[in-house]
Amino acid sequence: MRTLKLTIAYDGAAYVGWQRQSKGSSIQGCLEAALAEIEGEAVAVVGAGRTDAGVHALAQVASLQLRHEIVPDALVRAVNAKLSPDIRVVAAEVGPDLFHARFDATVKTYRYRLLHGAVSSPFDRRYGWHVGEPLDAERMADAGRVLVGEHDFAAFQATGSSTRSTVRTLFDLAVSRVPRDPWSVDGGPGASPTIIEVRGSGFLRHMVRIIVGTLVEVGRGRRDHVAVEHALRSRDRSLAGQTAPPHGLFLMRVDY
Repeated sequence: MRTLKLTIAYDGAAYVGWQRQSKGSSIQGCLEAALAEIEGEAVAVVGAGRTDAGVHALAQVASLQLRHEIVPDALVRAVNAKLSPDIRVVAAEVGPDLFHARFDATVKTYRYRLLHGAVSSPFDRRYGWHVGEPLDAERMADAGRVLVGEHDFAAFQATGSSTRSTVRTLFDLAVSRVPRDPWSVDGGPGASPTIIEVRGSGFLRHMVRIIVGTLVEVGRGRRDHVAVEHALRSRDRSLAGQTAPPHGLFLMRVDY
């Protein structure tokens, strides 16, 4: 058996998420079905991040084992030929025998797109959260710094989660405005998207989206960095902000 490492990009809008489920089409399920056709037997695919329904990835990483010899570049072509255009294997390489995409990951980077302007664009509806009015990015960045470091993020995980430990480490959180979105239908200067990028060792369920929802409230002037710090220390989900919708979130990079 050979262990392979795949880098995968996907538009998650039409899928129930990364993880295989009994109902609905998943990214993992589609990859396993394509690989099973090529290998002639079931293939288990492990992803670095179990992205939710509607979340996208530019560089998800997966590990798997194949019995038959196949050149990595040929595997990329063969798998892509069997996948929907929503999912693309970008690269494949032979990995160490014990490589595990999820447990060996040291840093994951996510990016969230916040869209502005008086009118939402029909072309951006699956790839960003249209929040309307421009946000105060400086206030958001200031509040975001409260979350950097090792903390108990219980207040920033989905209600009902059964994770054994809610302690996680954020290495960095950045808030920035980027040049005007070319897909915007609003020609005003306020149409420039706001980007929130977070880097961490790992994330709780919905953690990034709750952080985004909380920072949006900061950007609107409805709370400040003191309120964010209070929510963090409280471990109380009700004191953090709303969960941002999934379609603005992208898994950008996984480091090992």
